[in-house]
Amino acid sequence: MPGIVPIILAGGQGTRLWPLSRAARPKQFLPLVGPTSPYRQTLERVSGPAYTAPVIVTNTEYRFIAAEQAEEAGVTPATILLEPVMRNTTAAIAAAALFARERFGAEAVLHVLPSDHAVETDEGYWDAVDRAARAAASGRLVTFGITPTAPETGYGYISLGPEGTEGVHGVARFVEKPDVVRAEEMLAEGGFLWNSGMFMLGAGHFLAECAALAPEILAGAEKAVAEARADLDFLRLAEAPFASVPSVSVDYAIFEKTEKAAVIPVGFFWSDLGSWDAVWKVSDKDAAGNVTHGPATLSGTQRSLVVSEKAHVAIDGLEDLTVIASEDAIYIGRMQDAQKVGQMVKTLRGHAMTAGLTEIHRTEYRPWGGYSSVLSGSRFQVKRLFVKPGKRLSLQLHHHRAEHWIVVSGTAEVTLDGTVTMLTENESIYLPLGCSHRLANPGKILLELIEVQTGSYLGEDDIIRIEDEFGRE
Repeated sequence: MPGIVPIILAGGQGTRLWPLSRAARPKQFLPLVGPTSPYRQTLERVSGPAYTAPVIVTNTEYRFIAAEQAEEAGVTPATILLEPVMRNTTAAIAAAALFARERFGAEAVLHVLPSDHAVETDEGYWDAVDRAARAAASGRLVTFGITPTAPETGYGYISLGPEGTEGVHGVARFVEKPDVVRAEEMLAEGGFLWNSGMFMLGAGHFLAECAALAPEILAGAEKAVAEARADLDFLRLAEAPFASVPSVSVDYAIFEKTEKAAVIPVGFFWSDLGSWDAVWKVSDKDAAGNVTHGPATLSGTQRSLVVSEKAHVAIDGLEDLTVIASEDAIYIGRMQDAQKVGQMVKTLRGHAMTAGLTEIHRTEYRPWGGYSSVLSGSRFQVKRLFVKPGKRLSLQLHHHRAEHWIVVSGTAEVTLDGTVTMLTENESIYLPLGCSHRLANPGKILLELIEVQTGSYLGEDDIIRIEDEFGRE
């Protein structure tokens, strides 16, 4: 069989892992378990000889971090498809399948993988992948069903149908996320699996089912792919046709209706990392059952998860607690209520004063590095900028603000109205309002500097890009 085509879905927002996961930098790109992100771990999982180069589907806002982490993983994608708007999994998979059919042929087998899951690839995992690929090549639309170990309420379930060849079962029905009573009943009854959201599909077979069961979505995806335009190493799906399609999950649009659905029961370790209790369950714990990431001191505390980006968190005499401290927000809740964080995010998003806490982080990442907000007030703002070795910002100007740059470490190459100046540690430069300027790091270590902005308007949209190697406007 030719190489399997990995389809990596990396466009979700992961609201139940707030305040670390936010719209501007969601959970798939964060190191939640181990030193690297689930997205990078997923790419590494499909980098072996059984696979072709992956097709990555992500939101246009995540394009640079998706490309950067792929490069860090040593993976060169077949393409990175950019969704102009989020339209759920059916549209995303259909667009990827159309691209894969054009690049690899209608007989290509697609391994569709969410980028925010934790998976252990033991011998059972690879055996399931082989069997699923053969079933998909013969026309089945295969999903992987995880053998349940607890009455989880955060997962959908699959009711097993009759067993066919090579341990591939039919699907009796799909079950929405249950309450705890129903979850316990299904666990006791047997014959139910967790719906992993991982699929193996023949490109041609899947698109044929889309034509029969979701023609409106397929038509929009076809037009979005046909009218897509190349942008650096990305492929931007056409916005108007893609935005016009219904936002429907592939489970509902295809798998619950098709007669070709199949499921392979598997027992390898899997977690969707969909909530903080899921992160706690898969993490290494101390003798009291606690998991800590970042500066924290725990006394008389048990079975708790404490994550802090900067502030030192001290907890005394508590148990079954979730404490997540980001740079600008803190979440505290009972471990058993981890599924309710998404509702908290909806509440925050509904108020003007707190909506920003669900969208952006105090530290923002850009393809050249990033910046952190340090202090702001009337007509001034202070930021910490960091620029990666060999990277440079766009050549730009501002209509409403002037800037002062002070180098903290590294070497800065500053272009100011056509004149190039080199600055090193403790040196500074003034950029008057309206000047054209560019910052670059010609050195081999990270460039860090303090930027002081002053003016009548300090918004990020007061940037006129004259020249930008990242294709931004």
